Amino acid sequence: VLDGEKLIREYWAKQPKPIPVAEALALKNTSPSINSKILSSVGRPPANDSDVNYEATIERHISGDVKSTSPILISSTSEFDVLGLTGSGLFGFDWNLAPFASADTVVSWETSKDKMYDKVVMRKDLTWSDGKPMTAHDVAFSFRTIMNPKIPIPAVRSGTNELRWVEAYDDYTVVFFHKQALATNIWNVNFPILPRHVYEDSIAEDVTLVNSKHHVKFENNPVCSGPYVITTRRRGQEIVLERREGYYMFEGKQVRNKPYFKRIRFSVIEDGNTALLALKSGKLDEMILTPEQWTSQTGGSDFYKHNTKATGQEYTYFYFGWNNESDYFSDKKTREAMSYAFDHDEMLKTMYHGLYEPCQGIFHPASWMFPKKPGKIYKQDLEKAYELLQEAGWEDTDNDGVLDKVVDGKRIPFQFTILTANKPDRVKLCNLLKVNLDQLGIRCTVRPVEFTTLQELMGKRKFDAYFGGWGSGADPDTSENVWTTDAIKTGRNYLSYSHPKVDQLFLDGKAEYDREKRAAIYAKIHEQIYNDHPCTFLYYQSSFYGFNKNLRGYMFSPRGPYNYSPGFNSIWSATK
Repeated sequence: VLDGEKLIREYWAKQPKPIPVAEALALKNTSPSINSKILSSVGRPPANDSDVNYEATIERHISGDVKSTSPILISSTSEFDVLGLTGSGLFGFDWNLAPFASADTVVSWETSKDKMYDKVVMRKDLTWSDGKPMTAHDVAFSFRTIMNPKIPIPAVRSGTNELRWVEAYDDYTVVFFHKQALATNIWNVNFPILPRHVYEDSIAEDVTLVNSKHHVKFENNPVCSGPYVITTRRRGQEIVLERREGYYMFEGKQVRNKPYFKRIRFSVIEDGNTALLALKSGKLDEMILTPEQWTSQTGGSDFYKHNTKATGQEYTYFYFGWNNESDYFSDKKTREAMSYAFDHDEMLKTMYHGLYEPCQGIFHPASWMFPKKPGKIYKQDLEKAYELLQEAGWEDTDNDGVLDKVVDGKRIPFQFTILTANKPDRVKLCNLLKVNLDQLGIRCTVRPVEFTTLQELMGKRKFDAYFGGWGSGADPDTSENVWTTDAIKTGRNYLSYSHPKVDQLFLDGKAEYDREKRAAIYAKIHEQIYNDHPCTFLYYQSSFYGFNKNLRGYMFSPRGPYNYSPGFNSIWSATK
C-alpha cells in the first residue's frame, strides 16, 4: 500500500539540486539538456503549503469532448483525463508503471499463496460526493455491472472478465477471486467504481446507463468519489470540475492530501491553432503541442511571455486502420501495399519535423516487451505497392484510371473513404495518403468528423478506414482489448483483426510470471501483428506540452504527464 505523492517526493529528494525556477523559466527549450533542466527545476513538489495557490483554477485543453461521464464507459483520452479526477480506485501505478494499492483508499492488501484471491480492506473515511459512504459493496456492485453483457462497455471489461467473482464480506472488506493465477491479476482488480445506491435499481430500466431520465440526470451531474466533482458541462464546449472537500476532509479532520487546484476547467477546442492562441494569451494553462507548433510556433516572446514547454518519451502509436473485413482490405497483400504506397519520409521529416520515430508495431522500442529484432521500417515504394495490388487481384480492367477487382461476383472500383478526427494535422496526413494512392489508381476520400462521431462510427464498424492511435496500457496485456478475436465483439478491435496465434499468445502472456519469458511472448505478438498489416503503422508520438509558467510539478511517464499516480495530482500552481 503506497502513497503516489510520497513516492514523487522521495524520487525528487534523491535528484541533484536544480537550477533556480526563475532561471529555468527564462530558458527556451531548444535541446534535450535544456529540457532536462526545465523539468528538474519546475517538476518538483512544493516545499511548503505557502508555495501553493490553493485558490487557483487551471485551464486545461482537450481536443474532443467526452462521450460519457460514467467511469465504466470510459474509452478515449479525453475521458481518461476528466474521469481520472472525478473517480478514485483501490489500485494505481507510478510513472514507471509499477502497480500498488493506493494509500488514499486502502488500509491493507493481501494476496493468497496460490494467487487465486486478493483481500483488500478499505479505508472507512471514503465518501461519495452526495455524502454517502463509499464501501466494499460499491466495489462488488461495480464488478457485477461491468460484467453485465447487456451494458455496452468498450474498455474496462477487458481484464475484469478474468475475475471469477468479487465479494464484499462487510462494508470495508472486499475479496477478488481469480479464475487463474495470472501475472495480470494485479491489473484485473483495478477497475472503476460506481455508486451502488445510484445505479442498482435503474440498470434494469436502462442498460445503456445514459438514456433514461434517471441516467441523464446523473450523466450531467455524476456522483463522484474522487478529488473533484463536475459542476458544469456544456457539450462540445467545456467541463468544469470543483475541488471536493468531502474527499480530503472527514468528520472535521483532513484525512488525505488537499487537491492543489480549487477548480479545473477543460475547454473543448478541436482546432489546434485556436488552442495555441488561447495558450499564448493565457486563456489556457496547458496543451499538447504538435511538432509544427513545437518547432516553429512556440519559439518567440509571444509564447514564452506566459509559458514554457517540455517534452518526454511516451508509448503512443498512430496508424491508418484498415477494416479487415471490408471488400477493400480483407487481403493482407492489399494492406501491405498501403504501407508501401505511403510517403513515410514526407510525414516524418517534413510534416512532423523529425520529432517522431517511425512506428514498428504496437509496443514502443523503449518498452521491456519490444522485440530484440524488430521488423523493417517501411519506406515508400510505389512499384512494390503496385506489384502487391496486382497479386491481390486489383487491376484497371476498364482503363478508367481506377483499379478494380471482382468481389463476390461483382466488380468494384478501389475507391474508399478514410475517417479522421477534424484536426488540421490529421486531415493533412490523410490527404497525403490520398495523393499517394492517386498515383496507383486508388481513389481515397478524406472525411473529417468530430471526435465523438469518429468513436461512434469506429465502434459500429461503419468505416472503410480511419486514422487512429492507441496509448500504452500499464501492462502489455491491456492490448488484448484491441488485438484479439474476442475483442471484435466485446472490446475495441475496430479493425476486426483476427489471428489464432495472437489469441493464444495473449493467453500465454498473462499466465507467465517470469518477466523475461513474458517479454518474449509479447514480442511475438508484436511481430505477428506487424507482419499481418491490419493497419499501416505510422509513428510513435512523444509528449510535447506547453505549460503556463505558474504551473509546477509535472513529470512525464510512458503515459504522458497525467495518467499515472499521482500524475495530475502532483501538479500545482505557484503563488505569485
